[in-house]
Amino acid sequence: MEKIKVFLKDGSSKEYQKGITVREVAEDISKRLAKEAVIADVDGRLVDLDYRLQEDCKLNLLTFQDEDGKDAFRHTSSHIMAQAVKRLFPEAKLAIGPAIQDGFYYDFDVERPFSTDDLAAIEEEMAKIVKEDLPLVRHEMAKDDAIKYFADKGETYKVELIEGLEEDEPISFYSQGEFTDLCAGPHVPSTGRVRAFKLLSVAGAYWRGDEKNKMLQRIYGTSFEKKKDLEEYLNMLEEAKRRDHRKIGRELDLFSIMEEGPGFPFFHPKGMVIRNILEDFWRKEHIKRGYQEVKTPIILSEELWHRSGHWDHYKENMYFTEIDGAGYAVKPMNCPGGMLLYGRKLHSYRDLPQRVAELGLVHRHELSGALHGLMRVRCFTQDDAHIYMLPSQIKEEIIGVIDLTDYLYSIFGFEYRVELSTKPENSMGSDEDWEIATNALRDALEAKGIEYKINEGDGAFYGPKIDFHLKDCIGRTWQCGTIQLDFQMPERFDLVYIGADGEKHRPVMIHRTIFGSIERFIAILTEHYAGAFPVWLAPVQVKVLPITDKHNEYADQIRKKLFDLGFRAEADLRNEKVGYKIREAQMEKIPYMLIVGDKELQEGTVSVRTRDKGDVGTRSLNEFIEEITEMVNSKK
Repeated sequence: MEKIKVFLKDGSSKEYQKGITVREVAEDISKRLAKEAVIADVDGRLVDLDYRLQEDCKLNLLTFQDEDGKDAFRHTSSHIMAQAVKRLFPEAKLAIGPAIQDGFYYDFDVERPFSTDDLAAIEEEMAKIVKEDLPLVRHEMAKDDAIKYFADKGETYKVELIEGLEEDEPISFYSQGEFTDLCAGPHVPSTGRVRAFKLLSVAGAYWRGDEKNKMLQRIYGTSFEKKKDLEEYLNMLEEAKRRDHRKIGRELDLFSIMEEGPGFPFFHPKGMVIRNILEDFWRKEHIKRGYQEVKTPIILSEELWHRSGHWDHYKENMYFTEIDGAGYAVKPMNCPGGMLLYGRKLHSYRDLPQRVAELGLVHRHELSGALHGLMRVRCFTQDDAHIYMLPSQIKEEIIGVIDLTDYLYSIFGFEYRVELSTKPENSMGSDEDWEIATNALRDALEAKGIEYKINEGDGAFYGPKIDFHLKDCIGRTWQCGTIQLDFQMPERFDLVYIGADGEKHRPVMIHRTIFGSIERFIAILTEHYAGAFPVWLAPVQVKVLPITDKHNEYADQIRKKLFDLGFRAEADLRNEKVGYKIREAQMEKIPYMLIVGDKELQEGTVSVRTRDKGDVGTRSLNEFIEEITEMVNSKK
């Protein structure tokens, strides 16, 4: 028999008979690995464990601990759910069912919406399918045969999907028992591997995300290898519900979304305090690092968006209007306005780099079903910046942005992971420019010693990017900051500088955000702190609580002194019991409560309570002022 050489992850290699399955290789390497493996990577292609190796190759066996392994596991979970739905609701039509971050979903066309009782029944049927331990078997059909197969079953959505596929390529399917689904795979070997799962919710979803299409029923779920991990995840979800920024925003009177403006947030006075502090902090740190702040218009000519490329690549997300018979667009991004500002005059190489920052209000069309508090809105303020530089300055400037990003995140106690996103299919510019830009980002990350993951094909249409994913206190991640390196916009807007040779040259530019959007960052902070903002950010830092009415004057004197010193202080002078006032202040998550009665009035002191520790003793007012000043100055 012909032999092939298989190169393993650790650099070693082994010889096997041609046609050996991945599973057999795994069993030869390690019985434990064979048991834990879910799929494999063969020369960069993800395959099932039953895949037969026909030539020399690189093989990496993937478990649930690998991201691709998780995706395959959860994609299989979605097939199990679809099979259960078809058993219980035979009239249901299948749409799509991918793995997503932390779980999976499947879209169904059914006569009536799924109820809570339906989800319980589907879960029960899924458990039966898991117990049956059905093997997942891959097979292929020609396009015409595949269309006929699903047309005969009345699966119109599958037919539509197949009709959109290439003519000459074989179409793959996966079967488990009586259930067959259109799918590229890969999948875990059998349904018995998916032992820990939970259906989470059901929601409406338009077919193919188009609001002109029919509304389908989307069931969300999650799955894990181990029951313990599932329970931990479900506990995290419960904690996330408790921390929901929409709920806390209402309770603390921070912001609201009105029916009259869906996706357009209203910030209340206390919410504006947080917002203004964040923006002031952002400004100060940028000024220290040589940034200049600008403001560009919200509405600009339609021609500008053709020139920038947004018309071809982003039109469906934009809002439009007409002024004096001419077309205009509401800006979805700040960069074209920034290009105009740079191009207003001639620059010398000595002027570069130019670091220009903007807290720019942008508007983007989002489907109503995608809106989510401050996390997903239709207007938001980007903490944008554009850096114009010489090619020789690229690495240094990227490192400068990384350092600033790291510093700002550290203030809030965020850890983060980094992704490098490469050229998408829908892109502008030459392969050479993209390669130069991608390598520059990679070099900067490696110079800083930062681990990163390659996210193939997810760059902006004009350049590759570095994305920062924050990790909050309950383990969730949020994509916030981004650094995008761009050779295309300077070309499109004919931006130049005069070099040392006296000739015109093209600058390179960086687009970057750190918070991402002010609105979304406030939402993340609200959930991260569960509304208990650190002292420097808290809308009300101190509440003075007199025990009886006769202590009101002293209480108000303290409030006034604190207020005059720049602290956000209030006095609760209502004719209520002090215990009631304390409970309300705790509910408002106020960092400090100062209780004053006869003793405090006579001694000129305050009794200090904190929201975290309760009663912490009596202080002179000056001692308390020193304490809170230190907390504010140290950003605690």
